[in-house]
Amino acid sequence: MRCAVSRLGQTTTVKQALRDLAALVARVGVGGIFFANGWTKLEDGLKATGAKFLEQGAPAPGAWATFTMLAELIGGALLIAGLAVAITGLVLFAEALAVFLVAPPLNPISLNELILLGAASLLLAVVGAGRVSVDHMVVIRRRESEAASEFAADTEADRVIASFREPEKPPAPDAKAASDAKAEPASKAGDDTAPHPRPRAKGDATGAEDPAPAPGDTLVAGRKKPQPRTRRSTSG
Repeated sequence: MRCAVSRLGQTTTVKQALRDLAALVARVGVGGIFFANGWTKLEDGLKATGAKFLEQGAPAPGAWATFTMLAELIGGALLIAGLAVAITGLVLFAEALAVFLVAPPLNPISLNELILLGAASLLLAVVGAGRVSVDHMVVIRRRESEAASEFAADTEADRVIASFREPEKPPAPDAKAASDAKAEPASKAGDDTAPHPRPRAKGDATGAEDPAPAPGDTLVAGRKKPQPRTRRSTSG
């Protein structure tokens, strides 16, 4: 099974290489002929080329000479380089068809050659330029850019999903205690609500404490109650 798959892959690679080589040869041949014909018109001059088209009965010979010269020069160069081959092939096919319908082609291209060039231009427009072309390089860069953009988007999406799946970790005890201490107002730091013993009353202005009550004394409102006085007995 693996051998069959390997042979199939090798066969596909060989076919693709031959297709690219054939497209390159066709582009260079067809584009070279178009470019040479346009260059000949440029060397002869637009006036001389327009006069030749006028002899053949072409309408607006000056504009027609300018259009054909530019189409053959620019189109031939683009075909050789393999740039915008789909559009260039269609334009050259339309130019060949218009020349065939409006006026006979000028030398050195005959009518048969004009038909072959038009058919080859249409074929290249449909088949493509192959991998040995500027178009293929542009496509590769575009695909690489799109792949890089998709990879960046997938990475961002994975990061967002991972952030939703992983819960936030609670802060460490030390950090939490430190944050609570910072959040507590400084005015409450010295508050003390624990019960304390009642301070003892001072006895006099000098700060001396009252002596301990003697036995039989009674404290009234923080003071000692004096003992009742007894009358002294008098002798008769």
